[in-house]
Amino acid sequence: MAEVTVKVNNKPYTVGCADGQEARVQELARVFNDHVEMVVSDVGAIGEVRLFLMASLLLVDEMEELRAQLEEAQSAQARMSAGAFEIERKAAFAISDAAERLEKLVGEV
Repeated sequence: MAEVTVKVNNKPYTVGCADGQEARVQELARVFNDHVEMVVSDVGAIGEVRLFLMASLLLVDEMEELRAQLEEAQSAQARMSAGAFEIERKAAFAISDAAERLEKLVGEV
C-alpha cells in the first residue's frame, strides 16, 4: 500500500492508496481543494470540519446532477435506438414490397 501527501486548505494530509494510484489521489485532492477554496471564498473561514462538509456537499450535488444528465442521455439514446429500429423495420418492409412488385412485373413481361 502506497502513501501520498496531499494538500487541502493549505494543510498537508498523508493518505494511503493502492500502489500506482498516487497521481489519481493527488488529482482527486486537487479537485476537492478547489471546492474547499470556493467555499472559503463564498462564506469565509467556518472551521475545517464544516468547510470540508460544505465542499463535500458541493461535490455530491455535482455528481447527482451529472448522474441525472447521464440518465437523460441514456433515455434519449434508448428512444433513438427504438426509432432507428422502427425505421429499419419499415425500410425492410418497403424493400420486400418493392421486390414482390418487381417480381410480378418481370413475370408479366
